Amino acid sequence: MGANSPAAGPPQGEAAPSGGSDPRQRQSVGANSPAAGPPQGEAAPSAGSDPRQRQSVGANSPAAGPPQGEAAPSGGSDPRQRRSVGAIDYRGRFAPSPTGPLHAGSLVAALASWLDAKAQGGTWLVRIEDVDTPRCIPGADQTILQQLAACGLISDEPVVWQSQRSTLYQSALDQLSEGGQVYPCGCSRKDIEAALSAQGVHTERHHAAVYPGTCRPENGGLKGKPARAWRFAVPSLSEVIWQDQQLGEQRQNVATEVGDFVLKRADGLWAYQLAVVVDDAAQGITHVVRGQDLADNTPRQILLQQALALPTPTYRHTPLVLGRDGEKLSKQNQATPLDITQPLQSLNQAAKMLNLPNCSSTVSAALTHWVQAWRCAPRAREGNVQV
Repeated sequence: MGANSPAAGPPQGEAAPSGGSDPRQRQSVGANSPAAGPPQGEAAPSAGSDPRQRQSVGANSPAAGPPQGEAAPSGGSDPRQRRSVGAIDYRGRFAPSPTGPLHAGSLVAALASWLDAKAQGGTWLVRIEDVDTPRCIPGADQTILQQLAACGLISDEPVVWQSQRSTLYQSALDQLSEGGQVYPCGCSRKDIEAALSAQGVHTERHHAAVYPGTCRPENGGLKGKPARAWRFAVPSLSEVIWQDQQLGEQRQNVATEVGDFVLKRADGLWAYQLAVVVDDAAQGITHVVRGQDLADNTPRQILLQQALALPTPTYRHTPLVLGRDGEKLSKQNQATPLDITQPLQSLNQAAKMLNLPNCSSTVSAALTHWVQAWRCAPRAREGNVQV
């Protein structure tokens, strides 16, 4: 399945939920408790009925609250009403998680996405991806914004926080449920490992287990187990092929390499895959520039875009900065925080990773020079670089 193919229908053998034709006249799947209310200042999306007036799929836990003192904009109305990619101006974004301050690898991704937008006369946004609230560090979002500002990378529109956008994600989950494209799952990690072991399948180290479909409706569903999470029912014919501006043609069979993936977690939090797809569409993102470690997420996101009838952005996955141990620099392995006392030095190091010349003037002059260079040859280094 390519990125330009029509929206994926319900998987074969999966019936859409019954209970009346008009979903506004019935309760949705998993509606044993009130739906999460809309975040302050966020209008409910127009798709279907107002989710604030009905109970919703998996709505048994409250939405995470917004960061204190910050009001996030709504990010647009129903993303399905936006024009498709190519019919609107370039809109890019940088979407860090506030699990710690930015480091050298983060700056490479931020600079690449900013340059790609500015070289094409586009708009560049910053979105704080704080949907995984247990991993977020208080104040890290503000530190990240300060680091970006010191480097001259400032969002062209108000910053958005994912923790304030639960209503949008719930609406998308409801839409998928009404199309029979999601189902509740009662499996724990141990249950999945046991099921795979019984099939003679052993997961390699550092590789996520492919979900065996235990709780799929055609396999008997929950079989008395309480619902823990909600999974996307990946169609059996799900080889996704897309053209990456950095990596060239890419492909992945999501059914065999990933399996049915989680959209709402057992702890009630929204999974990254659903949140990023909904937010990219709601903000009209046309181009996604990010690190190569996220490339294998792209096929899942394309499948969700198709299922929700949303446009697929253009993707570019830039090289990673590796530590001396050969592992990707990350906040989890205590990467050194970005030094904003010398922003030009930090920017020059990031620019080198992107095959751009060293600049010794000012931050503003360097960024202007690199925009011109990117416009002439907007291609990053082919491989990851060790520091």
